[in-house]
Amino acid sequence: MIQRPKHSTATPSLKREIFFGGFERGKTMPSHADLDRQIEHLMECKPLSEAEVKALCDQARTVLVEEWNVQPVKCPVTVCGDIHGQFYDLVELFRIGGNAPDTNYLFMGDYVGGSNFELLVSAVPTQHLLGREQFCGTCFLPSPFLPPSDVIAVCLTIRILLMAVMILKVLLLDLDILYWECGYSFTLWAVSYNGLNFREGHYVEQLKYRGYYSVETVTLLVALKVRYRDRITLTRGNHESRQITQVYGFYDECLRKYGNANVWKYFTDLFDYLPLTALIESQIFCLHGGLSPSLDTLDNIRALDRIQEVPHEGPMCDLLWSDPDDRCGWGISPRGAGYTFGQDIAAQFNHTNGLSLISRAHQLIMEGYNWCQDKNVVTVFSAPNYCYRCGNMAAIMEIGENMEQNFLQFDPAPRQIEPDTTRKTPDYFL
Repeated sequence: MIQRPKHSTATPSLKREIFFGGFERGKTMPSHADLDRQIEHLMECKPLSEAEVKALCDQARTVLVEEWNVQPVKCPVTVCGDIHGQFYDLVELFRIGGNAPDTNYLFMGDYVGGSNFELLVSAVPTQHLLGREQFCGTCFLPSPFLPPSDVIAVCLTIRILLMAVMILKVLLLDLDILYWECGYSFTLWAVSYNGLNFREGHYVEQLKYRGYYSVETVTLLVALKVRYRDRITLTRGNHESRQITQVYGFYDECLRKYGNANVWKYFTDLFDYLPLTALIESQIFCLHGGLSPSLDTLDNIRALDRIQEVPHEGPMCDLLWSDPDDRCGWGISPRGAGYTFGQDIAAQFNHTNGLSLISRAHQLIMEGYNWCQDKNVVTVFSAPNYCYRCGNMAAIMEIGENMEQNFLQFDPAPRQIEPDTTRKTPDYFL
């Protein structure tokens, strides 16, 4: 039996005193012309400069600090699920749903990173120095369903287990240098066996992670939010956190594209100000994950202090991590964070708060959207062919002026630069 925690009585504190009129003293607010130029630049999948990103995040913070934990949204509006850095699919979403500001959008989080990471295992002979490389294998591993605090430990465990497999394979192939690429920046241990030496960091390549364009994706969405603040609503997903972005690629992408972690810091600091949920015309409750046993009412959510890193547990964590379930009541989530909640929980929450529907994201849906729990809950997923190999469709949900719902499904967009995901997986990794 799951014990129901008492709901938080924390007083909201948006820390407005740290701003001077919402923007740093002495800084000039970017003009609409500047923002339009930046958006046009970003639509071509070109990142902004570090200075431009900093200024953009500063201005976005002044917008978000004025928004609420339960941000009110008017219809018509188009509701979108996970994006996970799939930039060209985001552009396709705008093509299907309409460009801002002609269409109002509500995004339910997970703008960066992917939920899977790719581990490329390669063995290269000494001729690598002459430019000849032999590829030996690739292994795709699902993200562990564990609390964020344990993800790194699990990755390290995977590293230890695969190390033995890779060394054995190298010995069998009589190769003498080994390296890998991974969504979390691992390097090799120093290993010596039968005269074969594996030196720390030797021939370690850059990561290849799912998403590939998280920087451009989140920058574009933030720029659109700043330019059309009343037309774009961005809520927080579980990937909009410091720990998760360090594990699933956004941190490393920022390092690779900017040469330092400053841009990562600008965005992760900004993520703390994203609203936790949104409410369309007081009827459709939108959030990334799901419900919490600590939060019976929308007023409970309004009372939370959201300006912080996503905790490992508690009501704020639950809103970003929980999932609906076929079983009634509350359950322990297999993700290790948040809860599962049954139809009875969703129906009671909707009744208590005068809601007609809970709209959420957070889960891969092969058709792009899925009704569940007697239509008390709908899941929307907006990253087609997730991780560039799941084969799923994506969907967005249009809410009309009379609150009618219409779903638009779409396939992946053709990519300007197709990620290399066609390498054959050897039998020993299947």
